[in-house]
Amino acid sequence: MISAEELAAAPKVVLHDHLDGGLRAGTVVELAGEIGHELPRARAAELGAWFVESADSGSLERYLETFDHTVAVMQTAAAITRVASECVQDLAADGVVYAEVRYAPEQHLNRGLTLEQVVDAVREGFEHGMAIAERPIVARQLLTAMRHKARSMEIAELSVAYRDAGVVGFDIAGAEAGFPPTRHLDAFEYLQRENAHFTIHAGEAFGLPSIWQAIQWCGADRLGHGVRIIDDINTDGDEVELGRLAAYVRDRRIPLEMCPSSNLQTGAAASIAEHPIGLLAKLGFRVTVNTDNRLMSGTSMSRELALLSEAFGYGLDDLRWFAINAMKSAFLPFDERLAIINNTIKPWYAEALAP
Repeated sequence: MISAEELAAAPKVVLHDHLDGGLRAGTVVELAGEIGHELPRARAAELGAWFVESADSGSLERYLETFDHTVAVMQTAAAITRVASECVQDLAADGVVYAEVRYAPEQHLNRGLTLEQVVDAVREGFEHGMAIAERPIVARQLLTAMRHKARSMEIAELSVAYRDAGVVGFDIAGAEAGFPPTRHLDAFEYLQRENAHFTIHAGEAFGLPSIWQAIQWCGADRLGHGVRIIDDINTDGDEVELGRLAAYVRDRRIPLEMCPSSNLQTGAAASIAEHPIGLLAKLGFRVTVNTDNRLMSGTSMSRELALLSEAFGYGLDDLRWFAINAMKSAFLPFDERLAIINNTIKPWYAEALAP
């Protein structure tokens, strides 16, 4: 078993973490008080528990409703900068050495900010957080468009405009059912023409058609969640048989941004022990471990890895595999990815695993 100290110290990489899903409960309380926003609970500890309980419903739609309160307190540049800085500090304190944090700029315009001002506020917060974090960390932005809205091209253009200023990619998020990724095909074609990176939430609450469209129609570099790829793997007989889509995802090394605790809350998996990540890792898929929404799941990267270690017997060598998988799959330039792998991840594990 991996000790708590080793888990905390191990260098980690997170590719799927939502800025508006990772606020400190105390910060939500303070920011809500400043603007007069009414919260379901007045005290930070009770509010934090409320977020987890409300998200633990088995419904993605109900899960997404909890964001009404976090988004409400992130409508000024100062609030957004504070949240972004605290996000980076919290991730670094948990041993995260590289993070791609996503959010939808279009959701932060209610008090007069422009899209550009939102991105600038996050950039300022990330830079401040990286400067004062207790451990070294590199944090970058992913700009998300809401799949039920019609601003994906605008957000895609914004991500390209800021790609030399802390933004490394684009994403679409929100309820999958009824809102296929092909509705935003023009944005994905634009990003491909601009040699830009993008990931797509697919295969979380909806099945294989969502994954197929994300990859074959839209050209996604990575799959956000992708947990339903298990539906294309036959495990009934003595041998495991991959369907055409599952084989394609594995053979092309398309990264899966898996979020175990979040998947339990939304009903995508019944338990950690039954989560498809165990089989997918064993079959050699490009699996990565992520937090999704730390506030709503009451989680951290260390907690996610601890749960997987307990369920599947993973050791430090497995954690190293997950970290390197994620770093290989990051949207950073190749030389920067390689530097973090060779100078930070591999040396720590080599020392930790030394006899």
